[in-house]
Amino acid sequence: MTHGEIAEQLFYEGFNCSQAVLCAFEDVTGLEKSTAARLASSFGGGLGRMREVCGAVSGAAMVLGLARGYSDPKAYEAKKAHYRLVRDFAERFRAQNGSIICRELLKGTGDNSAIPEKRTREYYSKRPCPELVRQAADILDEML
Repeated sequence: MTHGEIAEQLFYEGFNCSQAVLCAFEDVTGLEKSTAARLASSFGGGLGRMREVCGAVSGAAMVLGLARGYSDPKAYEAKKAHYRLVRDFAERFRAQNGSIICRELLKGTGDNSAIPEKRTREYYSKRPCPELVRQAADILDEML
């Protein structure tokens, strides 16, 4: 299976968008699925369902950080290169979807209350999220 297929499957299992993307790359990041899921749990629904930056984008940024990030706070060139990498990802995602903002991607299909919706057939039928997590993972595969 590709990372995109894994991310989509994880979303259908009930993981949020950010978790689905980060967990799909456990072979790249070295994180156990339970650790990755906890790390990404706050970023679902555009950061705690506030509908800000898409969780799939946030999950992808975490993958990029783990795979190609920097750790030395004085490494200016590494920081600059990493930010370019994240922006490149965001531009590719935006080019395919028109935005990186959750509420814009959902186009009125979701509220921004703190209460997650139950995962039902209707929920999945009206959401672009399964395709968005797949696309985010596919873009990461191209970049990595």
